[in-house]
Amino acid sequence: MMDEEHYYRAALSNDSRFDGRLYIGVASTGIYCRPTCPAMTPKRVNMRFYRTAAAAQAAGFRACKRCRPDAAPGSPEWNSRADLVGRAMRLIADGLVDREGVSGLAARLNYSERQLQRQLVAEVGAGPLALARAQRARTAQLLLETTDLHVSEVAFAAGYSSIRQFNDNIRAVFSMPPTELRARAAQRRPRTGSPSQPWGNGIRIQLPFRTPLDLRALLEQLGEQAVPGIEEYTDGVYHRALSLPHGTAVASLSCVVGKPAGKTVQPPGRGFVECELHLQDLRDMTAAVQRCRDLLDLDADPQAVDEVLVRDPLLAPLVARMPGRRVPGSVDPAECAVRAVLAQDAGPEQAKSDAALLVARYGKPLIREVGEVTHTFPAIETLAQLTPHELAGTPERGNCVKALATALAGEDLVLGVGVDRDEATRKLLKVDGVRPRTGALIRMRALGDPDVLVPAELGPHDTSDQPFGGLEVAATDNRAEAWRPWRSYAVQHLWAATGTAC
Repeated sequence: MMDEEHYYRAALSNDSRFDGRLYIGVASTGIYCRPTCPAMTPKRVNMRFYRTAAAAQAAGFRACKRCRPDAAPGSPEWNSRADLVGRAMRLIADGLVDREGVSGLAARLNYSERQLQRQLVAEVGAGPLALARAQRARTAQLLLETTDLHVSEVAFAAGYSSIRQFNDNIRAVFSMPPTELRARAAQRRPRTGSPSQPWGNGIRIQLPFRTPLDLRALLEQLGEQAVPGIEEYTDGVYHRALSLPHGTAVASLSCVVGKPAGKTVQPPGRGFVECELHLQDLRDMTAAVQRCRDLLDLDADPQAVDEVLVRDPLLAPLVARMPGRRVPGSVDPAECAVRAVLAQDAGPEQAKSDAALLVARYGKPLIREVGEVTHTFPAIETLAQLTPHELAGTPERGNCVKALATALAGEDLVLGVGVDRDEATRKLLKVDGVRPRTGALIRMRALGDPDVLVPAELGPHDTSDQPFGGLEVAATDNRAEAWRPWRSYAVQHLWAATGTAC
């Protein structure tokens, strides 16, 4: 926790790592900015410091039109924290408040609404409603700037309950009406075609992240693990089917348009992923964006991670070779868990083949195919009704997938960004056939835990014969304790060095 003096020093540093972590309100102008805003630094007496854009907006400040603080990458703190506030922030980012209200959020977290409100205000300066309003404004801005949807359609797609509420919120946040916000955007960049009919030309947006990041290598990594039917990687673009609260979608992720092929160098401290979303229902915009961010680990602070890992002579050359390596996440925790179980006692190709067979037989066909992406992954309720023989190629893996799907369908086991990671892991390891290594993989990718050390085992993923000893040596000599709280990133570096895909 930083005090006012630390906030002030961060504001003077012009360090892009503080974008998304700190917001500066300027009392003399009524606007709030990023620490990297190119405008003249205000006097200390006029500065107010906030940990979220929602808190700055609730205090009456409007977003700066030069640095656009509302478009900064998310704070990596909410990914790493496993307490109530961290879990709540992840669920709010996924749009849960818009779908189920504050009562639904509190119920999901097993807290009262009053306790939840009190803790969020104390930690981040805003309650769940204010945080959701700030997020709705950002979603509305994306739709206004990137589509030709009618303003009323934008309002309801962004989660507003009335046009008046939409107009008032946009004016308060951006100091201009929605039509002017759209007109200004038209001067900066052309908009895509209208997606008012399902599966139009798609909504093109740019997802910000903190550099460094070799985006092409990350997309290639996902492409190597792609399951035919729900994923495809071709010509530098990764396509992915999504199952969202109101319908299906396909996300296409690539390097920013205009960059030469193979070149991933971004402006110092900042970068963008080009994202095109084909949404069946525009109300899923918020959830789709956040799940793409989770998949690519875009809210991470790579410099903070690398500063810890380079202290180990084992990891230092690996980090130097690939600075800013990310931990791929998941767009569907249940799917991630099933695929991890399918990989038990099987090579990567066999696991992909089994998953592809499930997709072809039981997946939901998309309204419109995008490339070779034709289906979504089968619903967990569907898998729970199948026999072990229908689920996998061997009885052992089939029985394990059956037990896992049954536990997930009956909600005896719940996986997702808002769950208690320790409790979910304990329940996961009680599922018949799930091994500690598989549980660790699921915790890393499906639950987004940045501090997981995956146990080494004999078999397709063994690294004990490598010159540096791999994970087995790290686990036995306790050197991995020095990697905390970023052991998941250390594991990714070691896997890359051994050619292991997980």
